[in-house]
Amino acid sequence: MNIRINLDIELARKKMSLTELSERIGISMTNLSLLKNGKVKAIRFSTLEAICEALECQPGDILVYEKRNK
Repeated sequence: MNIRINLDIELARKKMSLTELSERIGISMTNLSLLKNGKVKAIRFSTLEAICEALECQPGDILVYEKRNK
């Protein structure tokens, strides 16, 4: 996948644990962990919005497109 997920970086910047984020936005730890580790193929805009609101960041801070050379 050419999309890198920087959720761990944003969590560190805000000094917030995955558990705390889970509790704040009402998303399970399992789903957030899968997202953080890049194991998902999609994310709902409502989930992305909740994460950005809780972390006070922009979607581009969390999702980064990386062009890969073939």
